[in-house]
Amino acid sequence: MRIPDLNSLYDAGSRLLLESTVRVGVTGLRRAGKTVFVTALVDNLLKAGRLPFVDAMSSGRFQAARLRPQPDPDVPRFDYEGHLAALTGPDPHWPEPTRGIGQMRVSLRYRPDSVLKRAVQPMATLNLDLVDYPGEWLLDLPLLRQSFAEWSALTLELAARPPRDELSVSWRGWLATIDPAAAAEEETARRGAALYTDYLHACRRADTLLSLIQPGRFVEPGDMKDAPLLTFCPLSGGQPQGARGRGSLWALMEERYEAYKTNVVRRFFAEHFSRLDRQIVLIDVLGALNAGPAGMADMKRALELSLEPFRHGASGWLDWLFGSRIDRVLFAATKADHIAAHQHAQLRALLDRLVGDARNAIRFEGAQVETMAIAALKCTESVVTEHEGRQLRCVRGVPVGRDRPTVLFPGEIPEDAEAFPPGRDRPYNFLSFRPPDDLGRDPRGLPHIRVDQALQFLLGDHLQ
Repeated sequence: MRIPDLNSLYDAGSRLLLESTVRVGVTGLRRAGKTVFVTALVDNLLKAGRLPFVDAMSSGRFQAARLRPQPDPDVPRFDYEGHLAALTGPDPHWPEPTRGIGQMRVSLRYRPDSVLKRAVQPMATLNLDLVDYPGEWLLDLPLLRQSFAEWSALTLELAARPPRDELSVSWRGWLATIDPAAAAEEETARRGAALYTDYLHACRRADTLLSLIQPGRFVEPGDMKDAPLLTFCPLSGGQPQGARGRGSLWALMEERYEAYKTNVVRRFFAEHFSRLDRQIVLIDVLGALNAGPAGMADMKRALELSLEPFRHGASGWLDWLFGSRIDRVLFAATKADHIAAHQHAQLRALLDRLVGDARNAIRFEGAQVETMAIAALKCTESVVTEHEGRQLRCVRGVPVGRDRPTVLFPGEIPEDAEAFPPGRDRPYNFLSFRPPDDLGRDPRGLPHIRVDQALQFLLGDHLQ
């Protein structure tokens, strides 16, 4: 047997010391911009031309970044090249939203700022693993601590209130015709699941930007399309008692609900959340403002439910599930380029109020938390125009559906999350903009707002 010499042992120890890995979960409710954020982040790391607030960049210690094979061969690769082509091609457009889990690894080479580390080896490597998945899947997590009866009651209560009451008419009408204690029939279960799924899709399409959609796989099934696990729905009337409950429709629905929790929710979060080191939560605050009070309230409730797993430490109800500790969480209000630059501070302040309780709970458990207003891809410029003798701070860009640049006054961010003028349900109209032309010809990377500051918060300590 060949015994390694001291130099080989030294080299192996050096590599172990100066090569590390950090796993960042890119999380957020739907329409928050997760796909564009991951694409822009990777593009800027590879080109390294627009990241001045990353200390390793500004100090000249950053060497280069490269794409590497992803660490989990059974997880689909994030389609970075396809999404970048959509943004930078001859007809730039927004890429398709996240439909399933995706992952990629970017290796960063840099010079350590520590004299001791540089004495061991002049260059170090940080493997950045990025994990992206549909926002609807995030909202499945609260199901783990709810019984079928509890979930049914809460879902029915929500469905009976505006604006969901009109969207759920067909499903709730069907519920009024069936007896949960009657003998279970597969056709009845499938009919109920189909009507409930139609209701969830209607919520997803609603102008009021309804965010709380459960179970997430009903609208984003991934590889589970048509699986029996997705053929259940909430039932009214309460759980049948005694012998009447055996073999009943309620028992069948409850069984499938529990199987969904075990085989889908618990498995998914155990395999992926348990390995996260850092988390960024993307939030479309402007979209919720456009949706009015109902949309804002629904988004706030969805955030409160989905942020529960980020409460680390002994008091967290997922201690048994999480094997590692997420020690930094960044909440980011996206699409900051849709408003004038002077409003960014107000957008961040509004985000602070929306996530205040969750942020304080995370800090209490010892994790670092930050909030920011960002734009993964900057599509507008802030300009000043004259209107009726006064100056207005506006944005200039190409709105979605138009073909030429337009100067628009986007409105003002409210000082309070509940600040909607009386009698007007939807007072805000923050427009969406197309990706700029000729992005592919810029060697510096995709233009952004504060992606470098987000990166510094999430990874700065690992690049020292």
